[in-house]
Amino acid sequence: MTKRGPAPEGDDLRRLIERWKTEVLAPHLRKGGRRKEDFRTTSGIDMAPAYFPTDLEDLDYARDIGFPGLFPFTRGIYPDMYRGRLWTFRQYAGFGTCEETNERFRYLLDKGQTGLSVAFDLPTQMGYDSDAPICEGEVGRAGVAVDSLEDMERLFDGIPLERVSTSMTINATAPVLLAMYIAVAESRGIERGALAGTVQNDLLKEYVARGTYIFPPEASLKLTTDIFSFCSAELPRWNTISVSGYHIREAGATAVQEVAFTLANGMTYIEHALEAGLDIDVFAPRISFFFAAHNNLLEEVAKFRAARRLWARIVRDRFGARNPRSWLLRFHTQTGGSTLTARQPLNNVVRVTLQALAAVLGGTQSLHTNSYDEALSLPTEEAVRLALRTQQIIAHESGAADSVDPLGGAYLVEHLTAEIERRVLEYLARIEEQGGVIAAIKGGYINREIERSAYDYQMELEQKRSIVVGVNEFKGEEASIPVFRVDPRLESEQKKRVAALRRSRDAGEVAARLRALEGAARKGGNTLEPILEAVKSRCTLGEICDVLRDVYGTYHGAET
Repeated sequence: MTKRGPAPEGDDLRRLIERWKTEVLAPHLRKGGRRKEDFRTTSGIDMAPAYFPTDLEDLDYARDIGFPGLFPFTRGIYPDMYRGRLWTFRQYAGFGTCEETNERFRYLLDKGQTGLSVAFDLPTQMGYDSDAPICEGEVGRAGVAVDSLEDMERLFDGIPLERVSTSMTINATAPVLLAMYIAVAESRGIERGALAGTVQNDLLKEYVARGTYIFPPEASLKLTTDIFSFCSAELPRWNTISVSGYHIREAGATAVQEVAFTLANGMTYIEHALEAGLDIDVFAPRISFFFAAHNNLLEEVAKFRAARRLWARIVRDRFGARNPRSWLLRFHTQTGGSTLTARQPLNNVVRVTLQALAAVLGGTQSLHTNSYDEALSLPTEEAVRLALRTQQIIAHESGAADSVDPLGGAYLVEHLTAEIERRVLEYLARIEEQGGVIAAIKGGYINREIERSAYDYQMELEQKRSIVVGVNEFKGEEASIPVFRVDPRLESEQKKRVAALRRSRDAGEVAARLRALEGAARKGGNTLEPILEAVKSRCTLGEICDVLRDVYGTYHGAET
């Protein structure tokens, strides 16, 4: 057997790489092919034909990459990751009445889902009861309608809240929905400390990406901090916020912008919690994140790794947290809804599979896979089942979950991770120069950056510099698939329930509870206990939010 010599390194390696570029690559490229401009990530990062150890010379392994379960957690927040426990299979669901959504929850749990994720309709998100005139045509459409404690009881009927973790995608009305969930549990004799789950509670991204805000940013931060404080004392297993990059990405942001604006928001929540006197090592371990997974698999994997490394350094070095659990960026991932196409919808099965694989390779703690029909309607049971099966096949058949950070050390992945980190830090510096996130929101800076990226991507599609199969290229015959429809009669039924509730309750007690909430809000006290007492007295979500509107006012958008 021939004895191998030492691997080339340093100047010897650089000479070999240069020789390959000039003697092998360059003559090949002269034969023609795709343009250099075609090889860029969605964040505009140029991709070289190949990457080598010399591309990582600025990286220090111990400092920048390290070991799974150890700072800076680039390779994962747990030493064994999915070998110890798979991510939570958490399919997002909610439509029509509470009974219908409850049936879908039970269906998903029966098929192997391991956590619930609730979608609420727009009236619930915006703090209106279903019978408010402004809600006409929207009740039960984008999610389930929840007006009262009775609705929440029907939504979780027969579901063991002490054994199933629940994620609620709710923001402006997060304190009210969390209070209803607690009240349902307590009515069953379940202690608050036994409840596990997440309330999204991320208002800052609403001002730049979704628009389902109610109050001015300062008031929203106050309510967010109320949840931090309450849960730190009462719900130790509850994630008090899910700082969301998903909606920022869906609004048109690049992968770099998604991480930058999300971490900037997270930093702002920490700053306000500290100003309120909370201990960072008490509340920071319960901060979680929510990211999108889009189609560029390697950029997405690098994005998750960079976000983890950045957050660990920010929380430890900038904010001085000493509890290692405070440094962990724990995140849920949802495959990209905006990447799904109404044309040739079965192609979405492939897109979702790639995106889910990116999330797993990137080390997600929880995952929702979109259904192939979601560009057309709410998903059918068949489509939801296939979306869940996609996760299960990746988990049990692909081998991707068998080793921690399987792409770690790949020259390209490490290069992309470092480049995304560098560009994110540039964005964070620009936001800080403007006076922070609130100033950047009110001045419209973040909105403009996202709009610019969305416009640039649209131009790429129109000029075919980016190809979406079945949309701007490879347009074949369309497949006909069944779509889900919400029964329009459900809206009138929900309105009748609200009216019946108001007739049957103690009006005096309702008025007293609403006055108590108003007093607490005006005095700057924590609003969670007064809201909890209000929902137990059968005050509606809209009535509670109207009190808070009177106290805090409403917000009408960024400057233009």
